[in-house]
Amino acid sequence: MAVETGRPVTKAAGTQGARGRAHRTGHKNPRTPGRLRRALATHWYAWSMVAPVVIVIGVIIGYPLARGVWLSFTDANEANVERTIGVNHIPATYEHVGLANYRAILNDGVFWDRLGWTVVWTVSCVALSFALGLALAVMLNRTFKGRTLYRTALVLPWAVPAFVSVFTWRLLFNERSGLFNELLTGAGFDRISWLNDPTWAKISVIAVNVWVGVPFMLIALLGGLQSIPGELYEAAEMDGAGPWQRFRHITLPGLRSVSSTVVLLSTIWTFNMFPVIFLLTRGGPGDATEILVTYAYRLSFVISPRDYSTSAAWGVLILLLLALVTAAYRRALRKQGETW
Repeated sequence: MAVETGRPVTKAAGTQGARGRAHRTGHKNPRTPGRLRRALATHWYAWSMVAPVVIVIGVIIGYPLARGVWLSFTDANEANVERTIGVNHIPATYEHVGLANYRAILNDGVFWDRLGWTVVWTVSCVALSFALGLALAVMLNRTFKGRTLYRTALVLPWAVPAFVSVFTWRLLFNERSGLFNELLTGAGFDRISWLNDPTWAKISVIAVNVWVGVPFMLIALLGGLQSIPGELYEAAEMDGAGPWQRFRHITLPGLRSVSSTVVLLSTIWTFNMFPVIFLLTRGGPGDATEILVTYAYRLSFVISPRDYSTSAAWGVLILLLLALVTAAYRRALRKQGETW
């Protein structure tokens, strides 16, 4: 068999030797681009599209977060921050105090009282919203006359701005002329101080937040139900499985990935649900419905002198709590085989 011998053997061997020496000495070819450069050269269009979003998020979220963390380690308040009064510019005089704000918060019973009610508020709202959303999703997943109209009506609370919904409910809960008390008195019952009694105020804010949160659960779970193959229900029905058995062994497992996501998102949103609490009761009566985020707002914008450092420390603690809840939730899902 003929062999091509036109290529110089010496040059090839020299090239191989050079490559081997470069490999042994650990030197890289200077013409070989790095991983970052290759990624930028290959996906430059995607990076250019993502860059504006990253910059905006960094400015809107990143800087305030870093600033808040920094303030939490100081004693900044309304009296010692940098400010301008007329033509006079007063420089900042606050000092770094380390973890003093965090120690003061964790040793104060106010934080633990607010945390306890925040946990009750979050668990109650998420559980009720999920249960009602799942029930409505199962009902609307069936074919019946007027289904589109019902879907639109049930999604409407989500489309209405939160403050409009809360003000509407505030009128309904009015002790003197509210619709609920008018119905009670018409039926022969006494009027209820919906927003002035601690217990009824807590029930009221939970009811309003559930009403606002159910449409999100409904849409997400309805989409999950429609992704479950209908053949599974037909096969189970042919095998003699009843409605509860089909729901337990087909519907719930089929919704596991969707439900795990919506429960986590709803938990985070409800834990920080400022508009419902503040606009409906302003944390009252007294401090009965005050949650962590509304109290942090009160420290920074309501109480005089405004305590920016303590409010920032409350915000950092809220962030840490949510991060711990998210990490624990993801770990529990991984143990169940979910790859979220």
